[in-house]
Amino acid sequence: MDRHIRKRVSLANPIHFLALGFGSGLAPKAPGTFGTIAAVPLVCLLAYSTTLTGYLLVTLIASVIGIWLCGRTAKDMMVHDDSSIVWDEIAGLLITMIAVPLSWQTLLLGFVLFRIFDILKPWPISYLDARVHGGFGIMIDDILAGLFALILMHITLYFGWL
Repeated sequence: MDRHIRKRVSLANPIHFLALGFGSGLAPKAPGTFGTIAAVPLVCLLAYSTTLTGYLLVTLIASVIGIWLCGRTAKDMMVHDDSSIVWDEIAGLLITMIAVPLSWQTLLLGFVLFRIFDILKPWPISYLDARVHGGFGIMIDDILAGLFALILMHITLYFGWL
């Protein structure tokens, strides 16, 4: 992140703190990967402490609030979608792991699948990423990447490949 942009955000600001993935988005290399790593404890906590309904509710809230968090932080940074804004990766991994029995294998596969879709951005992810702006634009590509990864996770589980 450019130091001039960095001066426009503060981890003391709760909006920035969340949008920057609890600070993980400030990693000098691969902030999206570090943002996804920051989601792992949240996925584990929810998987072991709540019902599917609770998990879905938290995921929905994280996704909807993320539109505002990411949009506000991008506006404060005066950039469209700085790579340090990683709340969208957190929501994306939460989506990837919906109704997936948690184990180190499923968590690793979900992580890898989500990162692949987030990085490669196959159609329609790439289409929306290029044309939709603001907080919704920041979030929608990762929401779709999470949904694509979720589908592959459930296909993998259905056929017993994991």
